[in-house]
Amino acid sequence: MLQFNRKSILLFFLFIIASPSFFAQELFPLNEPASTIPKGVLGLRAIGETYREINQFRNQFSLRVMYGVLPRLSVMATVGISNHHDKNFPTNLVSHSHNGNQTTYTTGDFQRGVVYPYRSNGAYLFMKYRFISRDGSHRHFRMAAYAEGAYVQQAHDEAEPNLMGDTKGYGAGLITTCLKNHFAISFTSGFIIPGSYVGLSPDENGGPLIPTKINYGRALTYNLSMGYLLFPQVYKDYDQLNVNIYLELLGKAYEAAQVTQYGNISVPINTPLLEKGNYMDIAPGLQCIIKSNLRIDVSVKLPMINKSYARFYPVFLVGVQRYFYFRRKK
Repeated sequence: MLQFNRKSILLFFLFIIASPSFFAQELFPLNEPASTIPKGVLGLRAIGETYREINQFRNQFSLRVMYGVLPRLSVMATVGISNHHDKNFPTNLVSHSHNGNQTTYTTGDFQRGVVYPYRSNGAYLFMKYRFISRDGSHRHFRMAAYAEGAYVQQAHDEAEPNLMGDTKGYGAGLITTCLKNHFAISFTSGFIIPGSYVGLSPDENGGPLIPTKINYGRALTYNLSMGYLLFPQVYKDYDQLNVNIYLELLGKAYEAAQVTQYGNISVPINTPLLEKGNYMDIAPGLQCIIKSNLRIDVSVKLPMINKSYARFYPVFLVGVQRYFYFRRKK
């Protein structure tokens, strides 16, 4: 049934692309366009994400502050909390067995659906600079470079890095956005260099907690976003309700993790959670814009090619955003 739904969604959006009567805006729910925030404008965005892991709901709540520093330069800062991780690594992250004087270490398949407390996701920073703007009548082409960084102290237990709540590190990339007759399409490509995390792992035999370090895999990201304005077809005033529909493809390829215990024991990796991997999610979304400023996004992530081991599916996301203009118009 899931495969049929994915094909239906793709066919539906391809039909919309071919139809000249549909319009769109580049306000993608999950990806940033190459356009920047106007100078001196402040934005606030509240983001909620949830999915069910066995019998537990994993939630992440974030608050983002956005500001236009220069006409071509925007900055963003995000903080949040989630119940994705415990203070220590999960039980059975690493197993070991004894054979005479030899000890054999190996990664294990640890339990899912465990209750975790809400913990801080640290801080995430994002900067975007638009360096190409080719604007015309009802169309434009723009490119921007971005840089991101995060300081996160979470006992993340998968190889896949994620700067929004799982791993510290930094990244950068390029964004290319085209808009024609209010149909927008954008492609984002970049890389992530994650930092490592040093924590404690329970001993499966009941011994003391074991010092454990994970070096997460470096990653390449590649995202494609498309959007269409469904209503209104003709603008009469700026107070009209806008309804936009979106389709976003979110891809990532990452290296295997490296697990070290006691400071010098390299643990062999034999679980897909810590091995290298790649996947692509598909995320249809719906957006309402009220009085040209208050923006409400709803979207859902589904696996399209392979899957991420850092979450369960489907993943539901809700965002509410508003801009504040402090400079009076002349």
